[in-house]
Amino acid sequence: AAAFNPTFPDFPDLETGSWDQITTASQITNPLAWMDVDNREETSYFSSHARLTFNLLKDLKMVLFGSYTYSTTENAQFLPTTVWANGQAYRGNRKSEALLGNLMLTYQKQLGAHFLDVLALGEVEKNRFHGFYTTTTNFSSNELGYHSLQGGALRPWEGTGSYYEEPHLVSFLGRVNYTYDDRYVLTVNLRTDASSKFGRNHKWGVFPSVSAAWNITREKFMRRFHLIDNLKLRLGYGLAGNQGGIDSYTTMALVRPNGVTPVGNSPLVTYESLKNVNPDLKWEVKSTFNAGVDMGFYGNRLLLSVNYYLSKTRDMLYMYDVSVPPFAYNKLLANLGSMRNSGTELSIGITPLRTKDMELNINANVTFQRNKLLSLSGMYEGEYISAAQYTALAGLNGAGLHGGYNNIVYQIVGQPLGVFYLPHCEGLVSDGNGGYTYKIADLNGGGVNLEEGEDRYVAGQATPKTLLGSNISFRYKRFDVSLQINGAFGHKIYNGTALSYMNMNSLPDYNVLAEAPARNIHDLTATDYWLESGNYVNFDYLTVGWNVPIKKQRFLHGARLALTINNLGTISGYSGLTPLINSTLVDNTFGVDDKRTYPLSRTYMISLGLNF
Repeated sequence: AAAFNPTFPDFPDLETGSWDQITTASQITNPLAWMDVDNREETSYFSSHARLTFNLLKDLKMVLFGSYTYSTTENAQFLPTTVWANGQAYRGNRKSEALLGNLMLTYQKQLGAHFLDVLALGEVEKNRFHGFYTTTTNFSSNELGYHSLQGGALRPWEGTGSYYEEPHLVSFLGRVNYTYDDRYVLTVNLRTDASSKFGRNHKWGVFPSVSAAWNITREKFMRRFHLIDNLKLRLGYGLAGNQGGIDSYTTMALVRPNGVTPVGNSPLVTYESLKNVNPDLKWEVKSTFNAGVDMGFYGNRLLLSVNYYLSKTRDMLYMYDVSVPPFAYNKLLANLGSMRNSGTELSIGITPLRTKDMELNINANVTFQRNKLLSLSGMYEGEYISAAQYTALAGLNGAGLHGGYNNIVYQIVGQPLGVFYLPHCEGLVSDGNGGYTYKIADLNGGGVNLEEGEDRYVAGQATPKTLLGSNISFRYKRFDVSLQINGAFGHKIYNGTALSYMNMNSLPDYNVLAEAPARNIHDLTATDYWLESGNYVNFDYLTVGWNVPIKKQRFLHGARLALTINNLGTISGYSGLTPLINSTLVDNTFGVDDKRTYPLSRTYMISLGLNF
């Protein structure tokens, strides 16, 4: 709606019933025409679980647990001929089931100053994902919609499909927790998991961990420090496995239908092998060291905590470009990469006011995080394979953007995961026709070249370096106020919305911003001109509550009235609609303020809670 020419009529043609369209524009139709689209989604969800506890001995307990969840989603859509050329109908159904069962044995024993807590766990998990979809086109009538798929004369090959997956996971966990005199704590874990997703020789992964804590407050020499209520040191190291980067049947040779060919007088579906087979795929492993200290002062009215972590991920699951031959296909999933993450978290909690009628609590935590992609190369069966030096992660797309150098965020070895790799703009220069274009710097000295690896530089990162979280609550008698604040700092945002809507070449096919004619920019080249600081402080929600005074009754014991405002406001120097964009998930919108993203909304909620 924002990109469409606003001068078009807001009513359909009286003779044809169709809406005026911009025939010279791509990736855009009249937004009012989409009111004629019939779009439905129905979701059903069922979840159940049961737990049985058996006290076998005085200190020995056995717990049996089982759960089952089921969900199904049905989608239906009809695009009439006024919106989609020749019309289109779609029906699809997706189902998922999860069955989990485990058996846990716990043994707890207190012997004087010694306390022993032992746990043994065995667990089985089975999932099933399946579904299908069908698309038909070329409708001669809009009357029946998606209720009559046979009303479409054509069924595109790529518009029909189905899928089925049934991954399994088996896990065993052993844990020993030893405490002496509430001062010294030692915890040892040993976990092993087997996933059906990995190759025959690598299904099992073993992930040990160990941690220790020292409650210094319990030591005799601490008795002289009356202001310190709690002082604890913590250390830990362990391994964790990840199977999220692999599909259910990646290690197996697969085939799929790839088309229809006539054989004699009958059509026949042909098949093709799907990809390179890597039976040596194994668990992606992250090793993490962490240390921390917890402190409490003045009757625990001042709480401080400092935590540090350093982790390295090895055997990263990554899809590589490989040569043909020796490989049958040009893509191969392998365990070769590595990445490092580190961070420090500071937490503080203050209760400066605490009386019978009033109480004020202030809690805040600041996290400093760092990330670096260490390697994406190695040897596989005698062949050296490596990822591309520059891999685009996110870019600009949508109405008004037609190819070109539109990639914005890249993956580069030796850099954080997701950096802005852009040409440098030295300002605006005249295009000789009264307009302006971006002046691109010659960084390499051989003439301006916008190809990857040429006149580009790392201009910042999409992931915040510092995160802020805070909650402030105040109570006065029956009234209370709670404010949640979040913030992010040290990252940048690419204002792709401004780049697109400030381009005067878009007229009249696409709309522009009100200030675009004055700036008169005739250029869509992606440079660092629209790269801005992403720092912000966001007031996430504000809640004001009142515990309503009521007389004691037989059934009603309490009532509470509350007003909540979500997305109250944002403090930021960012010039776009909002800095609250995707800055964590690596996809095609990572770090980019994409003009296709729907703006955030502010919501108001009044609630009444009754306690019976």
